[in-house]
Amino acid sequence: MTEQPDPYALAAEAASSLTQRLGVEKLDAAIVLGSGWSTASAGLGETLGEVSLADLPGFAAPVVAGHGGTVRALRTPAGRVVALFTGRTHLYEGRGAHAVVHGVRTAAAAGAGRLVLTNGCGGLNPAWGPGTPVLISDHINLTGTTPLVGPRFVDLTQAYSPDLRALALGVDPGLDEGVYVQFHGPAYETPAEVRMAGVLGGSLVGMSTALETIAAREAGMDVLGISLVTNPAAGLSGETLNHAEVIEAGTRAVPRLRSLLSGILEVL
Repeated sequence: MTEQPDPYALAAEAASSLTQRLGVEKLDAAIVLGSGWSTASAGLGETLGEVSLADLPGFAAPVVAGHGGTVRALRTPAGRVVALFTGRTHLYEGRGAHAVVHGVRTAAAAGAGRLVLTNGCGGLNPAWGPGTPVLISDHINLTGTTPLVGPRFVDLTQAYSPDLRALALGVDPGLDEGVYVQFHGPAYETPAEVRMAGVLGGSLVGMSTALETIAAREAGMDVLGISLVTNPAAGLSGETLNHAEVIEAGTRAVPRLRSLLSGILEVL
């Protein structure tokens, strides 16, 4: 059996390659763009450099439509350096939890202390129509796995930073908050699973974010999570689900998402 590389050493190697290729000394923060968010990132900040994810140790090109394949370094108005990941690895790709969180660990190893995780998701609250951004206040991990191995006891009492959520509300006071439930995917949730998520206290359902948040908190990063509701969750509208509507909802929401991301960059 081939010995698997140490995920922390691999992240350190990737961080060294990333900062060198981007021409920056270190990162201050990182943003991961989920489904429906990429278009809204155009023109954000001063671009310092860009590199293909597939060219960095431990990364692979994204396989999901609507995800880019690069990481871009931006300088914020406050002079901070932020890495913008335009794609991510999902658990359902079969590469394991360490691959899912490799981008987060790489950003942390490169010095980033703050992390913004975005995603496209199904919403359980009927007031959240397609194109509604919602702050994540907490999560429920139903993937059956974790990026932590061994006695790594990480406190998740405040997995999503209250201070960063307050900053986001200062940018967009109309934002609601919800509990995100991560399923394994790639099949969309059944109506029964959506009802279960609601009984457990969830209000957003998707296939990313929770595992990345766990790894980020292990690394000492402060996390801001933002979901883009792209559709009512299964069984709530009577409609079938497909990935095209995720992209369409993101396109319709571009003005608000761009304003939100731009404002967050100014205070991140």
